[in-house]
This record gives sequence, structure tokens and C-alpha cells, in this order.
Amino acid sequence: MYKLGKYRGNDRMSDLVCENYPVLQVMSRFGIGLGFGDKTISEVCADAGVDESTFLVIVNLLLDRERVAEPEVDKISLPALVDYLHNSHDYFLGFRLPAIRRELIGSIDCAAQEVSLAIFRFFDEYVAEVRNHMQYEERTVFPYVRSLIAGQPSGRYNIGIFLRRHDQVEAKMTELKNILIKYYPATGSNELNSTLFDIFTCEADLASHNYIEDHLFIPAVRGLENRTK
Repeated sequence: MYKLGKYRGNDRMSDLVCENYPVLQVMSRFGIGLGFGDKTISEVCADAGVDESTFLVIVNLLLDRERVAEPEVDKISLPALVDYLHNSHDYFLGFRLPAIRRELIGSIDCAAQEVSLAIFRFFDEYVAEVRNHMQYEERTVFPYVRSLIAGQPSGRYNIGIFLRRHDQVEAKMTELKNILIKYYPATGSNELNSTLFDIFTCEADLASHNYIEDHLFIPAVRGLENRTK
């Protein structure tokens, strides 16, 4: 059971992790390692060179979305948030999604050829959509935001363009889950169920990533655009 309620800098980082273990993903994307003993969140962030306010805003937003009606956009560091999102992209594309594909290879019986081919096709198409989505941000959106932070706004681009094309890449993953759950003739359950569990958690993690972009990143960039004007 997760603890609901707002965390502050004087709370111990170990308590945050033990009470809400999904925050481990947030820590890794900020470059915060383990082994911090009984240090507070403030102390751990300071040791890692992480902007404490940005870390806490993201943690509190992800842990209790329903209670955070208005995310504290004014408290975040936009450069720190861009780095966080960039590291998230590296995690999904370089580690998480390739790891799930390896799990699928180990848990799918290729003798069921038609269904097996469909599973890998849907998964690879989904990864391609995620890659295109994230590469657009890396090549277009993040350079624009970094220029804006540096006081060099571009008249040819604005965050509204990103918002209009910020689609949710979830349809293919839903189809893949349906194939595995409804139609794959599994003879055993442990390996495939473990893989399916990882697919569910990865999908939720990607949804959280998009949530951060929609409710923190886009409003923060829009605010900077307004101030720059």
C-alpha cells in the first residue's frame, strides 16, 4: 500500500522509497543512486546535484495525481525537467523495451507461428511508434526549449505545435495485451505471465511519462514563452 500525502525535503529518502517503490524509476532518471542511509530527501538531492524542488514536484504529482489539482509548475527547474525527460527516453528505448522483447522471445513458443508472428509484429510496431514519438522530442522539442532557456527563442516554433501532435501511443500495446491474454495458447504460465506483468508496468510507466509532459513540461514551457515575449 502506497502512502498518500505530500513529501517534503526533510522526509527521509529511504522512507519515500520503502513506502512508494515506483519512485525508484524517478530516482534513476535524476541520477540518484542507492546507499544514502538515513539522509533526508534534501540531503540526497544535494549530494547528487539534483534540483530538490523539481524532484519533489514530480514525485508528489505521480504518487497522488487526484489530490494535485494544480501541479506546482512555478517550483520546477525547466533544465532539470528536460534532463529528466531525456533520461526517461534513454531508459525506455535503450533498456526497458528491448528487455521486454527479450522476455517475449524467451516465453513465446514459435511453434504457434501465426499468433507468435502477430505478437512480435504488434510489439515492434509499438516500439517504432514510441521511438518516433521520443525522437521528435529529442530532435525538435528539447533543442527548442534549451534555446528558449538560453534567451534565444525561435519564431518558427512554439510548444503549442508539440501539444497538437502529442498523441498517446497506447493502441498497439492494448492490442498486444489482448492477443497474449485472449488468444495465445500458453502451455505454462510463469514466464509469460511475468512478461505480461512487465508489459503492464511499462505501459503504466509510459503513461506517467506522458502525464509529466502534459501537466508539467508543457505548462512550464508555455510560461517561459509568455515571459520571453
